[in-house]
Amino acid sequence: MTVGLVSLGCAKNAVDLQVMAGHLVKAGHSLAPDPDCADAVLVNTCAFIGPAREEAASEILRACELKRAGAVKVVAVSGCFPQRYPDKCAELFPDVDVFLGIDTIDRIVAALEKAMEGRRARFSCRPDPHRVFDPPVPGLRLTGKAFAYLKIAEGCAHKCAYCAIPGIRGKYRSRSPKALLAEAESLLASGVRELNVIAQDPMLYGVDFPRRGGKRKDLVWLLRQLDSLEGDFWVRVLYSYPSEITDEFLDWMRTSPHAVRYVDVPVQHTDPAVLKAMARGSAVKATLEASERIRAAVPGVTLRTTVMTGFPGETERRFERLLADLRRMRFDHLGAFAFSPEEGTPAAKMRGRPSAEVAAERERRVMRAQRAIWNSKAKSMVGRTFRALVVAPGVARMESQAPDVDGVTRFTVPRGRAAPAPGEFTTLRIVRPDGYDFEGTVA
Repeated sequence: MTVGLVSLGCAKNAVDLQVMAGHLVKAGHSLAPDPDCADAVLVNTCAFIGPAREEAASEILRACELKRAGAVKVVAVSGCFPQRYPDKCAELFPDVDVFLGIDTIDRIVAALEKAMEGRRARFSCRPDPHRVFDPPVPGLRLTGKAFAYLKIAEGCAHKCAYCAIPGIRGKYRSRSPKALLAEAESLLASGVRELNVIAQDPMLYGVDFPRRGGKRKDLVWLLRQLDSLEGDFWVRVLYSYPSEITDEFLDWMRTSPHAVRYVDVPVQHTDPAVLKAMARGSAVKATLEASERIRAAVPGVTLRTTVMTGFPGETERRFERLLADLRRMRFDHLGAFAFSPEEGTPAAKMRGRPSAEVAAERERRVMRAQRAIWNSKAKSMVGRTFRALVVAPGVARMESQAPDVDGVTRFTVPRGRAAPAPGEFTTLRIVRPDGYDFEGTVA
């Protein structure tokens, strides 16, 4: 059969879809170029916050419309939505043939084959996810030739008051070093030139491993192993809790021949009272000192963060402190979002929540302040040259541009020069900013 894929949510979710696609290809099925021209449609969903669930519902209903019109025979839904709301999914989407949770994605082939024969096996969701998955087809990826995501762990060990992910994804569990290094080696052999190391919290990698001789294999150990692999490639670590960024990690970033000097450190807020209410109170000092400490240890580093506005207890004075701290820290990239109360989380029951209108206005104020910082930083890059990885014809990303969350650099090639191909490194001279992107030329 041919299977059309719909990928929603974060990069970690996209890796799960790659695992399922790998199982399908290994079993002899093929991936359709478009869900509209497939025997089956697989929608991999996110359910982190309300807008993500709305997007997921829209895509599921669209797939069901295709089924009712006779364009496809089977609709399958996987990921966080059915994992978090199995009963609600059954009620809302009666035309869906297969639901797969976080821990059962390796059952995709059997479930779809059974559904294609007209036999429904709708649910396969365990309430307490505990597994990790290795890709069954080395090198299969949906990100293009140039880069790949290397998911090193599943689940989460934190208990942030606003976050539903631990309840959806389960406890933190690291993948085996042997499997990760084999996957990395396979990806590099297939032409990948950027490994993006991801997890809900990469800094905790190995925390669930046994100690031997008083030590355990941790993230820095894994990164040093990746450094030992042959070839010219980048290693980028995405998402680092402020209080868990160690001196050893920063030393690796400063000295590694492959490390991208880029740290995504989500501070969420800077007011001590708000951080305490978020159950991130132990990270107050690390949060306030994060930008200075990282920049001092790794000259030229790019810093990205995310912040939340409108959390319960955020007064105007506490918001003003956040705004002043962000102006002081001058992050290179920043994303802001208004608080969304999620059922089952402590924050959903907290008092003193600003109105949705106030939270949204504060979000806009944060982004206006960040835009001024960005304009200044972007202007300073004009005329300078940077190494970049070509990810599509005429499109590249510099070290300062992470996939999906940051901008890109569109470039031209001087007459008489061969254009660098996707998967190749090149040197670009920045000509001008273009919103949050850049325009450049091959130097």
